[in-house]
Order: sequence, then structure tokens, then C-alpha cells
Amino acid sequence: MKKLFLLNIIVFATTLAFSQAESDAILGVWETGSGKARVKIDKVGEKFFGKVVWLREPLNEEGKPKVDKNNPDEKLRTVPLLGYKLLKDFSFAGEKTWEEGTIYDPENGSTYSCTIKMTDENTLDVRGFIGVSLFGRTDVWKRVQLKKK
Repeated sequence: MKKLFLLNIIVFATTLAFSQAESDAILGVWETGSGKARVKIDKVGEKFFGKVVWLREPLNEEGKPKVDKNNPDEKLRTVPLLGYKLLKDFSFAGEKTWEEGTIYDPENGSTYSCTIKMTDENTLDVRGFIGVSLFGRTDVWKRVQLKKK
């Protein structure tokens, strides 16, 4: 009986460690399909978030940092895009999928429901939608390979 209990604990711990590694596979820096931005995905507690860490064109026409000028909330229109949290509150759903989060599009000031599917270790299908996933758009993001010092 003790051996069976010990075996169950070992199996549980191994499964938990594998699940943790699989859920954390999304961590890193990703370039959006347009190549205009790079987003760093981090984990806070059990949730995943992504913020802008690089912009191809970080400055506006006046030479100042680009801001969230299309935000529907006037008070947020002066917030810099660099450092802006675009992805919020994703949960790992298993099978290389993260769900129940939102994605913000600074080009139109809209927030969408979103799912993220990892198609391989360096590719994400990021699908933003309204209502049901059928009515949405998928953007393919590629992992940025950071140079080691």
C-alpha cells in the first residue's frame, strides 16, 4: 500500500512538472505578423501577459515616443506604446493553447477576446475575436531569437 501511494505521488509530481513546462513554452519575445512590434510574454501567478518591448517605428512624426492615440478612454491616449500591455489574463488550457485572455489593438483602440495556439516552438497563432472565435482574425507571431552574450 505504501509503494502504491509513493508511486502515485511520483506520477503526480512528474505530470505537474511536464504541465508546467508546457504552459511556460509561450514565455519569451515574439514578433507580430506585421513586424511592427515585438511582444514579451511573461507569467504572473498562473496568468500570462504580453507587453510591447520593441517598435520598428518607436517615434511619431514629431520625433516623440508613439502613444496610444486611438484609445477610447481619452485619459489613456498619452500612454506610450512601448511597454504597453497588449495581452492580458491568459490561462493555459492544455494542448499548446492559452485562452480566456484579451488582446488590445492600438491601431483601432479595440480590445478583443483572444486565444493563442502554439503551432511549433517558434510560432504562435494569435486569434482575436468578438463573441465567438469564428468571427475573428488570426495573426502569426514568430519567436525572436535573442543573441547570447
